[in-house]
Amino acid sequence: MSKVVGAGTKDEPWQLKTPPGTSEYTAYRDETADPPALVVQVQKTQLRYHLRCIDDLHAMLVAQGDWMPLGAADEQKPAAAGTVEAWGRAATNPVGGFYGLKKGLRGRFGMYVPPVLEALGLAEVEHAAKGNRMRAKTG
Repeated sequence: MSKVVGAGTKDEPWQLKTPPGTSEYTAYRDETADPPALVVQVQKTQLRYHLRCIDDLHAMLVAQGDWMPLGAADEQKPAAAGTVEAWGRAATNPVGGFYGLKKGLRGRFGMYVPPVLEALGLAEVEHAAKGNRMRAKTG
């Protein structure tokens, strides 16, 4: 991925693209929110995820040690087993369910969070038209 624009703050959010490169969005850390949030703005829609998702997803990918499919899906649709999306809503993840904070907009974890980890240098993300995966960077 090319150099990421933005500092990840509300005043200077990261300028990102979805893994297929088809949509642009912004994201920033809001540590003053309760709970602290990763705020994703996609046109007029704002999604919020627990801020800890960045560290938790990286730790899970490190433990897994290999590529993992993204599997992005809306909250109302089931997530494919074994995907980042499924992990982002699993009862067995560190928050015990959805990382998404806004009911009705808790999905798409596998679409919007992986590019944030990539921007932070924590992961590699594939950028094909479909079927993208990610894995942790550990060094």
